Amino acid sequence: MKMLIGVVLGALAVLFGIFIYFATGAAPVATSSTQMPFEKRLAKMALHARLRREMPTNVPYVADEPNLDAGAEVYRENCAVCHGLPNQPETAVAHGMFPPPPELFVDTVTRDTVGETYWKTKNGIRLTGMPGFQNSLPDLKLWQVSLLLKHADKIPPTVQSILLQTE
Repeated sequence: MKMLIGVVLGALAVLFGIFIYFATGAAPVATSSTQMPFEKRLAKMALHARLRREMPTNVPYVADEPNLDAGAEVYRENCAVCHGLPNQPETAVAHGMFPPPPELFVDTVTRDTVGETYWKTKNGIRLTGMPGFQNSLPDLKLWQVSLLLKHADKIPPTVQSILLQTE
């Protein structure tokens, strides 16, 4: 019984310490701050567990030129400000983010499945600045941009020109 009480009191002390860490402003919250202990590891662990459970495995669209063209439009309008464009410098928005967003045409996500990219664009990723677009973009556009990113290392010149268009 004494051991159980000791374990419960120890757990409460740890929880109280975590509460004090956040309540007193000791936790790093600025984008220029260092990471919290285990922040990256815990966030990645939670994300990958959720992806294994929820990401779609069947892609309802093909990576043909019309879908890649449409995906390039979606990307240019919604993603480029954070994730960049091919052979273009990092934007001021991306430079100020923490964690830094991946430059998707440099650090391509072609190793990710289309379903994983679709899940991330649809749902977003907490504590990263990555918004979920499920309430602002139709499903077709989410699939099209996901197809584009899966094939980012081999997009046709027409798609490249859409990405680099200025308005």
